[in-house]
Amino acid sequence: MTEVRPLNIEVDLIPRVHGSAMFMRGDTQVLTTVTLGAPGDIQLLDDMMEDGLKRYMHHYSDAPFTYGETGWMRGPSRRAIGHGALAERAVEPMLPLEESFPYAIRTTSEVLGSNGSSSMASTCASSLSLMAAGVPMKKAVAGIAMGLASDLDGSSKWKVITDLQDVEDGKGGMDFKIAGTYDGITAVQMDTKTQGLTWDIVEQTFVQSVVARREILERMKAVIAEPRAELSEYAPRIVTIQIDPEKIGDIIGPGGKTIKKLTAETGVTIDIEQDGRVLLTSNDADAMAEAVRQIEMITKTVEAGEIYDGEVVRIEDFGAFVSLTPNKDGLVHVSEISWGRTDKPSDVLKLGDKVKVKVKEIDNLGRVNLTMKELTEKPEGYVPPPPRPPRTGGDRNGGSRGPRKPYGGR
Repeated sequence: MTEVRPLNIEVDLIPRVHGSAMFMRGDTQVLTTVTLGAPGDIQLLDDMMEDGLKRYMHHYSDAPFTYGETGWMRGPSRRAIGHGALAERAVEPMLPLEESFPYAIRTTSEVLGSNGSSSMASTCASSLSLMAAGVPMKKAVAGIAMGLASDLDGSSKWKVITDLQDVEDGKGGMDFKIAGTYDGITAVQMDTKTQGLTWDIVEQTFVQSVVARREILERMKAVIAEPRAELSEYAPRIVTIQIDPEKIGDIIGPGGKTIKKLTAETGVTIDIEQDGRVLLTSNDADAMAEAVRQIEMITKTVEAGEIYDGEVVRIEDFGAFVSLTPNKDGLVHVSEISWGRTDKPSDVLKLGDKVKVKVKEIDNLGRVNLTMKELTEKPEGYVPPPPRPPRTGGDRNGGSRGPRKPYGGR
């Protein structure tokens, strides 16, 4: 009445997934896998009952063969949804805070055999697989189903049964599932066929469940004592950058143009929070580094004295415009191109040229004035070129239009 059926526990059965574990108690066997995703993969809840975000998702599947039956393979039943929700709620309190571990987390429990308490086996397998995946769980979680043998009213003759099996569930008086850590309870669910439970029955149920739960946790600890220090090599990595919230629009760009271009070029998933946190998710370290570099350039504040490797993006008679960051250009005036006289910027520069420039000043309108010549050595004996002669209109009276005629006159 107080024994736990034989246990068999393994982790890392499937090498390619981010984490996996199999938990077997008697004839009940569950295989659980873990997948870690980007923050943008978090589930959005918006229905009649609740709304919000859900970053931990547990899916429970029990095909007909699980019970030794043939049958139609349909969507999840109410029972499967309920079992999955119970195991999810049992594990969720032990997950790390989103601030320190911003991944979307999905566990999938496949019931391979069922002879009582597959939901509690899923709880154990979920905890094991999360630890194997390197998710920094606060504590391991285990669960056990408790049954009852009693007369109809459940008050005079009764015995609490540890580790409920199917036959004991069908003929017994209750199915009391209790999940938790070594120190406390995280989830409970109970149904009864009796006319009610006395407090003595409830108290004895909790007393026996603590002993059984701790026994299971000790066996789990022997297989994996604590979460892995590193994530699976196949799991994506997340890098967080903090930016000025006012610059969020610079990363997104008009109609999302900038962020779409950045994602297409690097393959990195980018999620932006309202507080200015930018979360980058990728399996490719080089792509991640490039995305970080580009975002830092996009959000960088240009300051006087800084030196940039820029690209000539426009040429006018008075100078050339050079791109410093994806959102900021500066002007190299014709007099700042070289120490010698430059009549036309187009004589020296062409569109697309890569040039090194220095920020000379930023005027009160926010316009950036650049110099190229100050990055080269001043020629010995340098004499500033004479000022340019004023531009005239040739024989058109110095370019003057003359006195304005009366309104309407020609």
